[in-house]
Amino acid sequence: MADLTLTAKNPTTLKADALVVGTCSTSDGVAVVADQLPTDLVRQIENLAPRLGVTGAADEVRKLPAGDGVKADVLVLTGLGERDADGTFSHESLRRAAGAAVRDLAGTAHVALALPAVDEEELAAVVEGALLGAYSYTRYRGADVAAKRAPVGSLEVVTSFARSARAKAAVGRAEVLAAAVHGARDLVNAPPNDLFPGAFADAAKAAVKELGAKGVKVTVLDDKQLAAGGYGGLVGVGQGSARGPRMVKLAYAPAKAKQKVAVVGKGITFDTGGISLKPPAGMPAMKSDMAGAAAVLHTVLAAARLGLPVAVTGYLCLAENMPGGNAQRPADVVTIRGGKTVEVTNTDAEGRLVMADGLVSAVEDGHDVVLDIATLTGAQMVALGNRTSGVMGSDDVRDEVKVAADTAGEAFWPMPLPEELKAGLKSTVADMVNSSPERWGGMLFAGHFLAEFVGDVPWAHLDIAGPAYNEKSPFGYTPAGGTGVGVRTLLAFLESRAQG
Repeated sequence: MADLTLTAKNPTTLKADALVVGTCSTSDGVAVVADQLPTDLVRQIENLAPRLGVTGAADEVRKLPAGDGVKADVLVLTGLGERDADGTFSHESLRRAAGAAVRDLAGTAHVALALPAVDEEELAAVVEGALLGAYSYTRYRGADVAAKRAPVGSLEVVTSFARSARAKAAVGRAEVLAAAVHGARDLVNAPPNDLFPGAFADAAKAAVKELGAKGVKVTVLDDKQLAAGGYGGLVGVGQGSARGPRMVKLAYAPAKAKQKVAVVGKGITFDTGGISLKPPAGMPAMKSDMAGAAAVLHTVLAAARLGLPVAVTGYLCLAENMPGGNAQRPADVVTIRGGKTVEVTNTDAEGRLVMADGLVSAVEDGHDVVLDIATLTGAQMVALGNRTSGVMGSDDVRDEVKVAADTAGEAFWPMPLPEELKAGLKSTVADMVNSSPERWGGMLFAGHFLAEFVGDVPWAHLDIAGPAYNEKSPFGYTPAGGTGVGVRTLLAFLESRAQG
């Protein structure tokens, strides 16, 4: 991750490879948002903006020669969009502008950012965006390509209160947060021949070991232990693969914890659909079907690194859904941990089966609230698109997650669980089916299925199917490929609970 420092120096005096300043859209055209740039330079940029193609829109990044009076080699204009009614910019606008600029400057050694940071919250947004934008996945690239795509190595953020304790605390949290998001992205981007359930479990153990004496305990159940323990969802989904399923439990239990929170993550390391095979064109992206488990792992580690006074237990439900000779069939009946039986009417609705085992385990262990996060349904994308996740469950917990997402800068939308959809769970041979007989409301039906395994425990389900993996062009601080979505929302939720 990029090295980050704060400075109170005039940005024009910084000897950086690039100096980033903001632009914004106004009723008169474009304004440069940089108080300490030479007046003549600002006026020249604003006058030339139409011919330079500068509009100030979000995600717009333009590079210019720095010119006289600025010691940086290149001046970078990053779009902030429009000001809010009070004349300021939203924290997400700052986050996104910083991230877009830093992402665009991949291969640059030293970048300075002079974006609005008049208080700790604005500073935190700029720092978060910059660090989130300083990411690339080059593990399988040749050395030359990797060097060209290497993220910015050193970031220097300009703020008038660079030496304040609160500013340093904001930077420290942002560094932990960005490391967690990067860690989740790395897992999602990893190819499935290298990241299978056992390898994921090993990666989790290694990450906990690297954390050191921060109080996270890791337990791994292999396929034989899962079968003996009655984890029929994980066993059923994983039995078609030569590489067996795993359940990884990560427990962070600080002294005097104010709350006990469980977070369950879907970890299908590759999803062919099983016997209910997926279309070939969409299958390569199915390496991302473990994004929920990746988010859970790195959220627990981040909570420990920050020393949050809240107990967090993560459950990683890991399996590979393959159509091997021993694969489960449509019409099979599996018994979830705890005894409920499920008729498998669609082997491609496998995520809810492994999540059911995880949810039962979380309830058995006793928690004040249970969250689960999963790339669960294509219906999520039909309803909300590729950038907005759905959240449903207990009304109060669902709304609490929405507040956490808004605070973190992630797009989540509260969804209902209509009572009439619950009727679709009925089976003629088992306690329930795993797939809706109706075409409509698939995301909500899946929510009803999961609700059957939490009882009366306060609970929310986060469906991140679309936002977890960006198959299109990068935007803001979001790269192509794994996005790490959910980590920031989950961490903001835990921080809120830690405050009581």
